[in-house]
Amino acid sequence: MSNNVVQRYLSKRFRMLLTGDPDGVPPWLEEVATSDAPGLYLPDEAPWIAHADLATLVGGIRALLMQALHPGSLTGVRSHSRYKTDLLGRLSGTIRWLTMTTFASTESVAGEADRVNKMHARVKGTYKNSSGKAIDYKAADPHLLRWVHIAFMDSFLRCHQNYSRRPLPGGADEYIRLWSKSVIPLGLTEVPMSEAELLSELERFRPELIVTEETLEVIRLIKNPPLPKTSLPAYHFLFKAALATLPREYQEMIGLGHPSIKIIRPVTKNLLRLIHLGIGTESPIEEAAIARLHRAGLMKDGKVIRDSI
Repeated sequence: MSNNVVQRYLSKRFRMLLTGDPDGVPPWLEEVATSDAPGLYLPDEAPWIAHADLATLVGGIRALLMQALHPGSLTGVRSHSRYKTDLLGRLSGTIRWLTMTTFASTESVAGEADRVNKMHARVKGTYKNSSGKAIDYKAADPHLLRWVHIAFMDSFLRCHQNYSRRPLPGGADEYIRLWSKSVIPLGLTEVPMSEAELLSELERFRPELIVTEETLEVIRLIKNPPLPKTSLPAYHFLFKAALATLPREYQEMIGLGHPSIKIIRPVTKNLLRLIHLGIGTESPIEEAAIARLHRAGLMKDGKVIRDSI
């Protein structure tokens, strides 16, 4: 069997896990490819580079762990999602939003935001805060949306910084500033615009975070998801890699130890490199987005045309 055949097989299996599609074709590929319009980001900008990188595999796990620490977002997940019966299906929905927002046209991004907003409108209820007080909530509340946003943003940023071999143009501040555009269609406009503001916002949320038995139940499922047995060893290591990038006090709350980032960082980089070698360089989503940008006149011969922006 040739290397190309093996790569195509592994690539298909990899995308099947991430998207839930039996053919390994992202269901949202057509939406990324359609139209001749620009999107929110270009291939040489920090959000595109970060979200096209395999370090997002670790970032996604870390984001779920962070979200579980807030009783509001935790209750929304436990009460209004299929995380117990179809965790991978729920994750594919998150991957869809991240992918569409990063790579699709602005029109498709607006459509995806509308889908998410309609879903959020149905998510409401009551949770107990860190002081034990009952709090009425809606998923569309700016406060909870802000926590979910910064948990995702901090997670993808920290995992890219630790595990990717590609630098971010403009560094952390540019990634944070540009990624703020992603949540405007969700109705969220007041968000951190720099690393200093992100750290300040995380500190402001700290008193609201708590670990309960419900939290631990979700964390156990994140740690041991219903993946094929052949995928579990790699996943379990990526879980440790995600845990290693969390602040020490978050690790203490979760109670699963303190993996050494100095030891885990080089091993994770090599593991992601092996995964990349195994599945090959083909990226249907990126290729479709780049082809659309060529049609939009924002790229030529594979390069961004800044004069046209």
